[in-house]
Amino acid sequence: MNTIIGRKLGMTQVFDDEARAVPVTVIKAGPCFVVQVKTLKADGYNAIQLAFGEVKASKVNKPAAGHFAKAGVAPAETLVEVRVDDPAEYQLGQELKIGDVFQAGSRADVSGVSKGKGFAGVIKRHNFSGQGASHGNHKKHRAPGSIGACATPARVFKGMRMAGRMGGEQVTTLNLHVVGVDTERDLLLLEGSVPGPKGSVVLVREAVKARA
Repeated sequence: MNTIIGRKLGMTQVFDDEARAVPVTVIKAGPCFVVQVKTLKADGYNAIQLAFGEVKASKVNKPAAGHFAKAGVAPAETLVEVRVDDPAEYQLGQELKIGDVFQAGSRADVSGVSKGKGFAGVIKRHNFSGQGASHGNHKKHRAPGSIGACATPARVFKGMRMAGRMGGEQVTTLNLHVVGVDTERDLLLLEGSVPGPKGSVVLVREAVKARA
């Protein structure tokens, strides 16, 4: 098992052996429960479905309530399917905790939905420099400038960097150092920042491009 679901609590700092302040993101990782086991014979691939978070029973519909009841777990907020090599190692209702996946010193990849920033201009969205502030520029300092070519091809190319909705996208941050693991409180400390606002659900995996 190399994946666990968690909730971003925020950021703080810890001190290393050389008394240097290390900024870390705190994630409430797990516990997760296995609510479905998929096999190559029955489903065409090997995977397990994990449930995370608490939700009132009145907030789920009857099909979902039956799905959770079959696994013998309480209704959950989030369901995520994870590929595994051997599904026979897992049973319905099995509890998976942070200590089963990560130890201090390992590396992790974190996926989440980035903060939504609404409609943004090209300077904020694409890091444009902006136009000159003098010599006849009249209220066009943050405008994008020309976007077309000429009579040929007489159109705007796809992918042109322009103003538009910014953020609110699936983002994965790679190769974060696991500073600490608190198995008693199910807390995971990752060096640096992870996608999403406080309280958002994130998926934490073992790093696929781990490097020292």
